[in-house]
Amino acid sequence: MALDPALLDLVAATPGFMPDDEGLALHAAAVAAAPLGPVVEVGTYCGRTTLLLADAARRAGQVVVTVDHHRGSEEHQPGWEYHDPALVDPADGRLDTLPHARRALAAAGLEDDVVVVVGRSDLVGRLWGGRAGLVFLDGSHVEDQAQRDYAAWAPAVAPGGLLAIHDVFPDPRDGGQAPHHVWRRALAEGFTPAGAQGSLRLVRRPA
Repeated sequence: MALDPALLDLVAATPGFMPDDEGLALHAAAVAAAPLGPVVEVGTYCGRTTLLLADAARRAGQVVVTVDHHRGSEEHQPGWEYHDPALVDPADGRLDTLPHARRALAAAGLEDDVVVVVGRSDLVGRLWGGRAGLVFLDGSHVEDQAQRDYAAWAPAVAPGGLLAIHDVFPDPRDGGQAPHHVWRRALAEGFTPAGAQGSLRLVRRPA
Protein backbone atom coordinates (compact mmCIF):
# COMPACT_ATOMS: atom_id res chain seq x y z
CA MET A 1 0.00 0.00 0.00
CA ALA A 2 1.45 3.35 -1.07
CA LEU A 3 1.91 6.16 1.42
CA ASP A 4 -0.81 8.80 1.47
CA PRO A 5 0.49 11.93 -0.30
CA ALA A 6 -1.08 14.05 2.45
CA LEU A 7 1.01 12.20 5.05
CA LEU A 8 4.15 12.70 2.99
CA ASP A 9 3.37 16.43 2.86
CA LEU A 10 3.09 16.50 6.66
CA VAL A 11 6.36 14.60 7.00
CA ALA A 12 8.08 17.11 4.72
CA ALA A 13 6.66 20.02 6.73
CA THR A 14 7.79 18.59 10.10
CA PRO A 15 11.23 19.71 11.32
CA GLY A 16 13.74 16.88 11.27
CA PHE A 17 16.83 15.45 9.66
CA MET A 18 15.61 12.31 7.87
CA PRO A 19 16.07 12.51 4.06
CA ASP A 20 13.13 11.34 1.97
CA ASP A 21 14.81 8.21 0.63
CA GLU A 22 15.94 7.09 4.07
CA GLY A 23 12.50 7.83 5.52
CA LEU A 24 10.82 5.65 2.92
CA ALA A 25 13.32 2.86 3.63
CA LEU A 26 12.59 3.14 7.34
CA HIS A 27 8.85 2.99 6.66
CA ALA A 28 9.27 -0.14 4.55
CA ALA A 29 11.36 -1.78 7.27
CA ALA A 30 8.73 -0.98 9.89
CA VAL A 31 5.95 -2.38 7.68
CA ALA A 32 7.92 -5.63 7.41
CA ALA A 33 8.83 -5.85 11.11
CA ALA A 34 5.73 -4.52 12.89
CA PRO A 35 3.85 -7.86 12.71
CA LEU A 36 6.45 -9.13 15.21
CA GLY A 37 5.62 -6.48 17.81
CA PRO A 38 5.33 -2.76 18.49
CA VAL A 39 7.76 -0.26 17.03
CA VAL A 40 10.11 1.65 19.35
CA GLU A 41 11.66 4.96 18.33
CA VAL A 42 14.52 6.47 20.32
CA GLY A 43 14.65 10.15 19.42
CA THR A 44 11.29 11.73 18.58
CA TYR A 45 12.46 15.30 18.02
CA CYS A 46 9.46 16.97 16.30
CA GLY A 47 7.90 13.74 15.05
CA ARG A 48 9.04 13.56 11.44
CA THR A 49 10.00 9.88 11.51
CA THR A 50 7.34 9.14 14.12
CA LEU A 51 4.69 9.83 11.47
CA LEU A 52 6.26 7.31 9.09
CA LEU A 53 6.66 4.67 11.79
CA ALA A 54 3.09 5.18 13.03
CA ASP A 55 1.66 4.68 9.57
CA ALA A 56 3.67 1.47 9.22
CA ALA A 57 2.68 0.19 12.66
CA ARG A 58 -1.00 0.94 12.07
CA ARG A 59 -1.00 -1.32 9.03
CA ALA A 60 -0.01 -4.24 11.28
CA GLY A 61 -2.39 -3.33 14.09
CA GLN A 62 0.56 -2.21 16.22
CA VAL A 63 1.59 1.02 17.93
CA VAL A 64 4.73 3.11 18.15
CA VAL A 65 6.40 3.90 21.46
CA THR A 66 8.53 7.00 20.90
CA VAL A 67 11.00 8.09 23.58
CA ASP A 68 12.69 11.47 23.95
CA HIS A 69 13.45 13.97 26.73
CA HIS A 70 12.52 16.68 24.19
CA ARG A 71 15.29 19.06 25.28
CA GLY A 72 17.37 18.38 22.19
CA SER A 73 20.75 16.78 21.71
CA GLU A 74 24.02 18.64 22.09
CA GLU A 75 24.02 19.81 18.46
CA HIS A 76 20.55 21.37 18.90
CA GLN A 77 21.58 23.73 21.68
CA PRO A 78 22.22 27.49 21.17
CA GLY A 79 25.46 28.15 19.34
CA TRP A 80 25.53 24.70 17.70
CA GLU A 81 25.03 23.84 14.04
CA TYR A 82 21.50 22.45 14.24
CA HIS A 83 19.97 24.90 16.72
CA ASP A 84 16.49 26.08 15.71
CA PRO A 85 15.31 29.14 17.69
CA ALA A 86 11.70 28.37 16.71
CA LEU A 87 11.83 25.31 18.98
CA VAL A 88 12.77 27.27 22.12
CA ASP A 89 10.09 27.66 24.78
CA PRO A 90 9.88 31.41 25.46
CA ALA A 91 8.72 30.72 29.02
CA ASP A 92 12.04 29.28 30.14
CA GLY A 93 14.41 29.72 27.18
CA ARG A 94 14.97 25.99 26.81
CA LEU A 95 14.50 23.82 23.77
CA ASP A 96 11.18 21.94 23.89
CA THR A 97 10.23 19.80 20.90
CA LEU A 98 7.31 18.00 22.58
CA PRO A 99 4.55 20.45 21.52
CA HIS A 100 5.75 20.24 17.92
CA ALA A 101 5.66 16.44 17.94
CA ARG A 102 2.17 16.43 19.44
CA ARG A 103 0.92 18.85 16.79
CA ALA A 104 2.41 16.72 14.01
CA LEU A 105 0.70 13.57 15.30
CA ALA A 106 -2.61 15.38 15.68
CA ALA A 107 -2.42 16.82 12.17
CA ALA A 108 -1.78 13.34 10.77
CA GLY A 109 -4.58 11.71 12.79
CA LEU A 110 -2.06 9.35 14.37
CA GLU A 111 -2.34 10.27 18.05
CA ASP A 112 -4.01 6.95 18.90
CA ASP A 113 -1.24 5.01 17.18
CA VAL A 114 1.64 6.48 19.19
CA VAL A 115 2.59 6.36 22.86
CA VAL A 116 4.76 9.40 23.57
CA VAL A 117 7.17 8.82 26.46
CA VAL A 118 9.07 11.81 27.84
CA GLY A 119 12.31 10.79 29.47
CA ARG A 120 15.91 9.75 28.86
CA SER A 121 15.80 6.74 26.62
CA ASP A 122 18.28 4.58 28.53
CA LEU A 123 16.26 5.09 31.73
CA VAL A 124 12.99 4.28 29.99
CA GLY A 125 14.61 1.23 28.43
CA ARG A 126 15.24 -0.23 31.87
CA LEU A 127 11.46 -0.41 32.37
CA TRP A 128 10.70 -2.05 29.04
CA GLY A 129 9.77 -5.67 29.57
CA GLY A 130 8.47 -6.69 26.17
CA ARG A 131 9.65 -7.28 22.62
CA ALA A 132 9.63 -4.90 19.67
CA GLY A 133 9.34 -5.73 16.01
CA LEU A 134 11.59 -2.79 15.17
CA VAL A 135 13.74 -0.49 17.29
CA PHE A 136 14.89 2.73 15.63
CA LEU A 137 17.90 4.43 17.23
CA ASP A 138 18.12 8.12 16.35
CA GLY A 139 18.70 9.82 19.70
CA SER A 140 21.91 11.30 21.05
CA HIS A 141 24.95 11.00 18.79
CA VAL A 142 27.34 11.53 21.69
CA GLU A 143 29.32 8.30 22.11
CA ASP A 144 28.47 7.50 25.73
CA GLN A 145 24.74 8.16 25.40
CA ALA A 146 24.47 6.40 22.02
CA GLN A 147 26.06 3.31 23.56
CA ARG A 148 23.67 3.47 26.53
CA ASP A 149 20.71 3.72 24.16
CA TYR A 150 21.90 0.65 22.31
CA ALA A 151 22.49 -1.31 25.50
CA ALA A 152 19.02 -0.41 26.77
CA TRP A 153 17.03 -1.15 23.62
CA ALA A 154 18.85 -3.68 21.43
CA PRO A 155 17.80 -6.55 23.74
CA ALA A 156 14.17 -5.60 23.10
CA VAL A 157 14.32 -6.53 19.41
CA ALA A 158 12.26 -9.67 18.85
CA PRO A 159 13.82 -12.71 17.15
CA GLY A 160 13.62 -11.97 13.45
CA GLY A 161 13.02 -8.29 14.22
CA LEU A 162 14.98 -5.27 13.04
CA LEU A 163 17.25 -2.70 14.62
CA ALA A 164 17.48 0.51 12.57
CA ILE A 165 20.34 2.95 13.20
CA HIS A 166 20.42 6.43 11.67
CA ASP A 167 23.38 8.62 10.72
CA VAL A 168 25.88 5.81 10.26
CA PHE A 169 28.90 7.36 8.55
CA PRO A 170 31.92 5.06 8.09
CA ASP A 171 34.03 8.08 7.09
CA PRO A 172 34.40 10.55 9.99
CA ARG A 173 34.62 13.38 7.47
CA ASP A 174 30.93 12.78 6.71
CA GLY A 175 29.59 12.83 10.27
CA GLY A 176 29.96 11.80 13.88
CA GLN A 177 31.10 8.27 14.63
CA ALA A 178 28.87 7.20 17.54
CA PRO A 179 26.10 5.67 15.37
CA HIS A 180 28.76 3.91 13.27
CA HIS A 181 30.24 2.41 16.41
CA VAL A 182 26.77 1.29 17.53
CA TRP A 183 26.20 -0.38 14.14
CA ARG A 184 29.55 -2.18 14.37
CA ARG A 185 28.72 -3.28 17.92
CA ALA A 186 25.37 -4.68 16.80
CA LEU A 187 27.07 -6.76 14.11
CA ALA A 188 29.68 -7.97 16.59
CA GLU A 189 26.91 -9.02 18.98
CA GLY A 190 25.08 -11.22 16.50
CA PHE A 191 22.80 -8.98 14.46
CA THR A 192 23.05 -9.55 10.72
CA PRO A 193 22.94 -6.94 7.92
CA ALA A 194 19.42 -6.39 6.60
CA GLY A 195 19.76 -3.40 4.29
CA ALA A 196 20.95 0.17 4.01
CA GLN A 197 19.83 3.45 2.50
CA GLY A 198 22.06 6.47 2.73
CA SER A 199 23.11 6.73 6.36
CA LEU A 200 20.35 4.37 7.56
CA ARG A 201 21.47 0.86 8.51
CA LEU A 202 19.20 -2.10 9.22
CA VAL A 203 20.32 -5.18 11.10
CA ARG A 204 18.26 -8.21 12.05
CA ARG A 205 18.21 -10.32 15.19
CA PRO A 206 18.43 -14.00 14.15
CA ALA A 207 15.11 -15.83 14.50
